[in-house]
Amino acid sequence: MRSGKYESSDRSSAGTAVTFLLIGIGAGALVALLLAPKAGKEMRRQIRRRYEDVKDAVEDFAEEAKERVDDVIERGSEWADEIKDRVEPLGKAIRNR
Repeated sequence: MRSGKYESSDRSSAGTAVTFLLIGIGAGALVALLLAPKAGKEMRRQIRRRYEDVKDAVEDFAEEAKERVDDVIERGSEWADEIKDRVEPLGKAIRNR
């Protein structure tokens, strides 16, 4: 173990402090740039794009839903016609009795 008088160099500690200060300022600036909210114009543009995307998705969903409903109605109509065609002879046979 060393024994003796500890002498600090004022230049060394000041230089180290300035270096860490500059590193901290740089890191803080980088974090601020990464996390800062976008400018108003850019934010409105992004909101408008997302609105258009959602609007398109809802329109696509509505169109697909309409097609499915039309398909179900058509199938139901076909089934109703088929049942009518099957039941009609039975109805005539019952009336003739």
